[in-house]
Amino acid sequence: MRRLNRVFFSRRSYGRGEAGARAWLKTLHETRLIRQRLLTGFEKAEPAVSPKEFSVVGDLEHWRKGRPTILRCLVPFSALVLAGCSGQQSALSPAGEESEAVYRLFVVMVIGGISIWVGVTSLLLHAARHRREAWPAEKAGALIAWGGVAFPTVVLLLLLGYAVWLMPAIRPWNPLAAKDGAIEVTGEQFWWRIRYPAVGDQPAFETANEIRLPLGRPATFSLKATDVIHSFWIPALGGKMDMIPGRTNFLTLTPTRTGSYRAPCAEFCGASHAYMALSVVVMEEDDYNAWRSRLIDGQASAANEGGQLLQRHGCVGCHSLRGLQIAGQTAPDLTVIGARLSIGAGALANTPENIARFIHSPSSVKPGAKMPAFNMLPEDDIEEIARYLGGLQ
Repeated sequence: MRRLNRVFFSRRSYGRGEAGARAWLKTLHETRLIRQRLLTGFEKAEPAVSPKEFSVVGDLEHWRKGRPTILRCLVPFSALVLAGCSGQQSALSPAGEESEAVYRLFVVMVIGGISIWVGVTSLLLHAARHRREAWPAEKAGALIAWGGVAFPTVVLLLLLGYAVWLMPAIRPWNPLAAKDGAIEVTGEQFWWRIRYPAVGDQPAFETANEIRLPLGRPATFSLKATDVIHSFWIPALGGKMDMIPGRTNFLTLTPTRTGSYRAPCAEFCGASHAYMALSVVVMEEDDYNAWRSRLIDGQASAANEGGQLLQRHGCVGCHSLRGLQIAGQTAPDLTVIGARLSIGAGALANTPENIARFIHSPSSVKPGAKMPAFNMLPEDDIEEIARYLGGLQ
């Protein structure tokens, strides 16, 4: 019987692959037949190999023939997964000092987790191997203590220590900038109000839904909310920070690569939460200064037909536009809106056609938007306003 048990359990003695599996299955059924004959008699024995058992061999053959199809499916799936490792909204393609620290922490955590998984799984397989004799209690206890307790504990403590050591790089604190020079970002349903502080002889100014930063200079953000909780997150530049009504949080980011990045609201805030995103543009120092000067001066003119239509139809009652006498404070600033990458806080690309579409029916683009529809206006007026706003660059 002991000999039969060894034959019954020893799968590895038949080698790998399909031939080994067939031989093992055949021996398995012959062993069962012998056992049954010894226990119940020869006349009641079942056939050596049942059709059900041979179906397992058939399944192996079917799997072998289907391997090329599986591999062909895995290739595009892997490409799709890897495509998420880059782009305008990827934390795995860092473009700032803080995001680089987050990326390093992520890589170290993944390596540590894989190490624990491989170690514990290897010990499990080692302990599950068939042996001629049972393990001594002392040896089994040592394996559990060192492999199952000591090794994971040491790795986790090392990971915790590294994360704590890296924390100042992930969340740098700049008290002077937080006091005087922070860029104030306020989350509102469903757009972003942005106020730049005064710098030298340049006054403070307000814009909306787009942040521009100079390359290599730390930027501190003062984060607020007026209605519900929002969350400020630029994945390519750093971690996220909640924006809570009645509270001001600060976050410092240092961009290290020029480009355009997308920053979604990372906290559900209502019906158009998915359509509330910031455009972040990192520029060279000279380009940033030129953009700042254009935004402060403004290009709006009441003499232009589009400017007259804005005032005639009441748009300036809510929106502000430097250059016009009347400026509202309850809706996004429209100064130099034509230079922005998108309209509606990332909802649409910035084109005159999309501007006209948004004016005609804002709720069809952003459900829950507070701006009323202006579909009662003549189409010519809507198109003229859209052309006028698109030209403010």
